Order: sequence, then C-alpha cells, then structure tokens
Amino acid sequence: MDSELSAAIFRELLGFSAPDPDAVVTAVAAQIADLMPIAWLRPSIVPHAPYSVSPALLQAIARHSHGKPFSIHLGESAQEIEFLRRGTGEWRALLESLGAWNAAWVPPACGPVEYLDRLGLLDRHLIAVHGVHFGADDLSRLAAAGSTIVTCPRSNRWTGAGVPPIEAFYASGVRVAIGTDSLASVEDLNVFAELAEVRRLAPSVPAAKILESATLAGAQALGFDGELGALEPGKRAQLLAVRLPGDVADVEEYLLSGIEPRDVTWLDT
Repeated sequence: MDSELSAAIFRELLGFSAPDPDAVVTAVAAQIADLMPIAWLRPSIVPHAPYSVSPALLQAIARHSHGKPFSIHLGESAQEIEFLRRGTGEWRALLESLGAWNAAWVPPACGPVEYLDRLGLLDRHLIAVHGVHFGADDLSRLAAAGSTIVTCPRSNRWTGAGVPPIEAFYASGVRVAIGTDSLASVEDLNVFAELAEVRRLAPSVPAAKILESATLAGAQALGFDGELGALEPGKRAQLLAVRLPGDVADVEEYLLSGIEPRDVTWLDT
C-alpha cells in the first residue's frame, strides 16, 4: 500500500444468539490474519453494541482482543438504556423480527457502563463511542478504569440520539477523544467540523483540552501514542498545516471554528 497513514481497523461483530461465541471470534480472527502485516495498520475484533452482542460474545471478543483497543457503541440511545434496564423496546423488537433474539437472556437492570463493568470489560483499552446517555456514575466508572469516550455530536444530532453531555465528560476526568462516525450519519468526515460542534456544545471547556482530544487522546486510545499525537522527539512527523487569516488573535480557538478542507494541507516530511 502506498499510503503511510496510520490506522486502527475495527472489525465489528454482531451476534445476540450465537451458540458458540469463541468459534465466531476464531473464524473472524482467521479472516483478518490475512491482512498485510503493516506496522501502522492494526486490525482488532470489536463488538458493535450491548443490544446487538450477547454477554458471552462480548467476553469472547475481549479474551481475543486482550491488550488491543476495544471499541463499542455505548450509551448512544434511550432505546439502548431501556433494553438493558427492562429488556423491552425497539431493540428487542428488532432482534425478534430478525430471528436473533435469545430467550435465555436476562436484562441486567442497569446502565451500559455498569453492565460492561459486571462483565469485566472496563479497562484502559475500552473505547466507549457516543455516550449520549451517560450519567455521573457511568463517567466515574470510565474515568477510574482509564477508558476513553469518543464523542461524535454531529452524528448524534442527525440520528436523533440526543445531545452528548460533553462538558460533563471533561469535568469527570475521563479521557475524551473526537470522532466523526461515518458518512451514513454526517455530511463529511472533517474533524475540524466536529471540533466546531464540540465547541458549540461545550463553551466552558478550554480550547487546549478539546484540541488534545483531537490529537493525543485519540492516539492514546488507539495505541499510537508512542508514535503520534504530539510534537515530541522520536515520534513520526505526520503534520497538518492550517492557513490562518492575518487577524487571528487566538489560534487555539480559531482551530475550533470549523476549518474548511481547502485551508488544510498535509505536510510532506
């Protein structure tokens, strides 16, 4: 491959009624083992969400992915919260309509983060994507475990999931990273546009903290912080140049204003 762009590739699994979770994970691991062994391309097997992956499959994935980033959609919708607390709602109806419902499953009667905690899945490798419906206890548990929240507020707005409590994320001390989600739910994959939305929703958070979320925090979550995420001796010099107007007084705040792609250039180092 010609590109030298570093990437963590997540192979998301679905399966709420898989009879042999370990066999499912083993088969998928064999598939991704055929990927080229490129140092900066790091594939991982991860679960989709707690309403689409059974507890047994969640734990089987975690056993295989030990030490790798463990991404999961978590706390994204009110329907997810209802499903975990009562075992009812739209997600159950969908599983039943697809023939994927497991009648033996018992709802844990708790929130999504406590659910993962009970399964032994909270640690520094966990990447909780979205967190729109996280409360104080969820954030406290994630912060204590050294986990990461990836906030994607433009996607949350488009899907109707709600408004993520971004200021509460930062106040809790949990590591926060910035994501765009996918083109299925946002108009573009411009991280600078996502930063502008984060700034709009979290006006009290220092600009430097938000920029750290878009750089070092993401590198740490994906296991690339030894190579990327900060300007330090020994790290790879993969840099962007942003064109600034001549009258900018606060560069950090300007970088959160919504930079257009035409004003961004990859530096060839």
